[in-house]
Amino acid sequence: MLELFPSPTAGPFGRRLKRERGARVPVTVVTGFLGAGKTTLVRHFLGLPEGAGTAVIVNEFGETGIDDALLRSSSDNVALLGNGCLCCNVRSDLAVTLRRLIADRERGVVPHFGRIVIETSGLADPSPILATFATDLALGGEFHVEAVIAVIAVPNGLHTIETFAEARRQIILADRIVISKTDIAEEDAPAILTRTLRELNPRARIIEAVAGRLDPQWILAEELEERAAGFMADAATHTEEIASFTLVEDGPIAWDAFARTMETLVALRGADLLRVKGFLNVVGCTGPVVVQFVQHLAHPPVELERWPDDDRRSRVVFIARNLSERQVKGLFAAVRAVLTPDPALRSPPATARLGAQ
Repeated sequence: MLELFPSPTAGPFGRRLKRERGARVPVTVVTGFLGAGKTTLVRHFLGLPEGAGTAVIVNEFGETGIDDALLRSSSDNVALLGNGCLCCNVRSDLAVTLRRLIADRERGVVPHFGRIVIETSGLADPSPILATFATDLALGGEFHVEAVIAVIAVPNGLHTIETFAEARRQIILADRIVISKTDIAEEDAPAILTRTLRELNPRARIIEAVAGRLDPQWILAEELEERAAGFMADAATHTEEIASFTLVEDGPIAWDAFARTMETLVALRGADLLRVKGFLNVVGCTGPVVVQFVQHLAHPPVELERWPDDDRRSRVVFIARNLSERQVKGLFAAVRAVLTPDPALRSPPATARLGAQ
């Protein structure tokens, strides 16, 4: 057919690529289960000289983009995909976002970039992302996936792999695996986790990192080996009992009330708190306080120098199992009520006043 209707844009296997492989925009996919440390890893990379000129696409499972806001302080080019994850949404959303970034770069709307990092939702199966680049010829002419990096935290790693199919898919499809939070784990925990990771993915390179600190070349190096043959099924389903909701407070909140509420939640339902992360407008603080909890692990709160945007409301995203927004709100209200002095107790009862006369 090609001989009958020759075309300068057609090659032996279809349309010719506009650019040689080296001229296409390299894409690094950073995946990993909820609370593994993906955003910390990406933020550290963006802060290095090697991370300059990187555009970031963030996909979060939740109605409020917390990771998106955190990364905006590190890069001028951050795009947030809508609520849900890439394995559930129509993949055209990703294609549209990529093409928009390229168009905006060419028109000078966004600063120049020569690399893209896609940070997936913690509940995302990365295989549809890879399938998008492999099956969309137009995207294939503009971009190529250099590597899939999976991040997994030591403290909950084994339990996460055993419990969630999404986490196992992330590990199986990774070219490189980052074991995070080794500084707060038992001495032999990384080695035990590594053995399990090797069983799931014997070809991946594995490295340990604290606070996302890695040699940037470990991230930048192109993966030369072929990925596992084929992709997993495009239709990925999440554990049905997992829900996402956001608590929002318009005015400043007292830290003690929030801390006591979370202490109670962790004590009673820690195993079901897959991730809690957000900004708090705390009384007495000038910048936002970033909080994060992963199951029974509470990360130390950190106050930032400035807010990432003009929104000064407290907003905390909960991704939890068998736990509703109504329950959490009710607990927070009850704790706050207990910590607030009851005005009725500020004066003695009426009977005591009568007896004193």
